[in-house]
Amino acid sequence: MEADGKQGQEGSPELSLRPLDLSDIDDFMVWATDDKVSRFCTWDTYTSKEAGIDYIKNIVIPHPWFKAICLDNKAIGAISVSANNGNDRCRGELGYLLASKYWGKGIVTRAVKMVASTIFNEWPHLERLEALVDVENGGSQRVLEKVGFQREGVLRKFCIQKGRCRDMVIYSLLSTDPQP
Repeated sequence: MEADGKQGQEGSPELSLRPLDLSDIDDFMVWATDDKVSRFCTWDTYTSKEAGIDYIKNIVIPHPWFKAICLDNKAIGAISVSANNGNDRCRGELGYLLASKYWGKGIVTRAVKMVASTIFNEWPHLERLEALVDVENGGSQRVLEKVGFQREGVLRKFCIQKGRCRDMVIYSLLSTDPQP
């Protein structure tokens, strides 16, 4: 894979990360209205375009590191790194999702590699990139392991999602770890 996300095969779609904006609302609604996509997310499945527009305007655009995962510049998912403050500013949390029709094609693995290979340079204060994954979300766990994140353990009854207290697996990648 080339640094820009291209697979290097003629005719294969180009993977890129770019800011998600209001012009992406129709693509956003494809995954935001899909119960399969939102199953392991903290938010409920979207039911209106207006709610999606509000989310992009008020959460996505002001976010310090929120990108659309794109194939040939079409937004098919999203990936973000959320910063911590104060004594925790050395840590950031990775989150991602992808429209279900693109699952199982290695796209998220490639996107996470792209983030992992650049985020420590973009945010020099960052020492640790973390990801919390529901214990039942095996696909997401495999993505992180393929990229080189270390599985550190299970945080039992860690958070409430969709009205249920959930166990989460915590993964980390350090700035001193071999980068993908």
